[in-house]
Amino acid sequence: MTSLSPQPAKAAEPKTRPVGDTELSWCKAVPGGTGITVLALLLSKPPDISFLQNALRKLQISHPILNSKLRRDPASCSFSYVIHPAPYIDIHQFDVQSTSHILESHETTAPLPPLHLILEHELNKNSWEEGTGAPSDADIFFASVYALVDTTWVLALRLHTSACDRTSAVALLRDLMEELKGVDGVAERGMQKEMGTSLGIEEYIPAGQANKPFWAHGVDVLGYSLNSFRFSNLNFKDTLSPRVSRVVRLQLNAEETGRLISGCKRSEIKLFGLLTAAGMIASRSIKGIPHDQWEKYAVVTLTDCRSILDPVLSSNHIGFYHSALLNTHDVKGGENVWELAKRICKAFTNAKNNWKHFTDMADINFLMCKAIENPGLTPSGSLRTSLISIFEDHVIERSSKISQEMGLEDFIGCASVHGVGPSIAIFDTIRDGKLDCACVYPYPLHSREQMQELVDKMKRIILDVGI
Repeated sequence: MTSLSPQPAKAAEPKTRPVGDTELSWCKAVPGGTGITVLALLLSKPPDISFLQNALRKLQISHPILNSKLRRDPASCSFSYVIHPAPYIDIHQFDVQSTSHILESHETTAPLPPLHLILEHELNKNSWEEGTGAPSDADIFFASVYALVDTTWVLALRLHTSACDRTSAVALLRDLMEELKGVDGVAERGMQKEMGTSLGIEEYIPAGQANKPFWAHGVDVLGYSLNSFRFSNLNFKDTLSPRVSRVVRLQLNAEETGRLISGCKRSEIKLFGLLTAAGMIASRSIKGIPHDQWEKYAVVTLTDCRSILDPVLSSNHIGFYHSALLNTHDVKGGENVWELAKRICKAFTNAKNNWKHFTDMADINFLMCKAIENPGLTPSGSLRTSLISIFEDHVIERSSKISQEMGLEDFIGCASVHGVGPSIAIFDTIRDGKLDCACVYPYPLHSREQMQELVDKMKRIILDVGI
């Protein structure tokens, strides 16, 4: 009688899907330096590396897009996600000496805390830069732990923005903290939510809401293009040197934040409108132009579309599901910040009510890619497409028992902008009742002193004006 030996199990094959149009625009932007998302956490307790790595791998299983590699086909200039069945992330560790070398090499004219410097360091680690000899399949998700001399640590998570918008980053941080705490079922819940809905945003726009005649696309693209020549910009300092992303923080205490939010509620506007208005007024102020001279500023507002897609996606669904709306505003000297904020919010609301976040999605993506391919189409080849980019809704975070047990002292989340993008990208969070904005800008196109002056003026504007 012949016995049959068991056959080795066949390894599961990775799944592949092409990127969507919005994801493609980020795939083209990231090699140039825009769209590197970073979460940097300052910890007062040493992280257990094996436990942390296990938690991150569970999140990769929970959110398949994080378990993928980005494949570029040079022949067709196309991209696709290759989703692997087994998690693979490894944590890069930097001891005190290695971290000190990194901090010392970071050029700055003002003393900045290590968390800030490591955030900027991570924003400019471009694993997707073309021409680096990197393999065609590039990881989406990276994790590093930096040890500091004062017995604190920084955990940095770096992701490709095509796979992780701001809502995703918030969900990722929340799920990670729950995994580290040992909450059961986090990975399983995420898997149930995402296995059936893992495509790009264009696949989930409700029927008919993105319809636009071909000729209308042409007219709008032409209109956006011609109008861009009239945009005013913050003065450029150095248009020739290689660029990196730098960050300035705008922070308010709880009492100041409370007054600000109350003022927004009374004026029936959102916080993004007030911050945008302050940014425009401050920009005009530091340029020192005549009081009666008008300037046209562009703002790109990003709105999370998950709740209006078909099917509706939860905030826990990882990927890029934001859409951008471009609006312009004329500003002269003596503008009242609240009145300008109302105009900004009204223009955004009208555009959204007309479904322009869906109908203009292809136009905005097309123009973004054209700017990347042809920098000369932008002023001084700067690749600046607007003065400000900002999110419709701010993030609200509250300290939890989990974060206290982890020793979480501070964290900053934002994305790089030194390729195509705005002069200042605002990532606003209200944490424990205090406003904290990470304001990212391209350096040395703009200097740190220039951007610090801008942010300081914005802060004075929103605090000094009455309502």
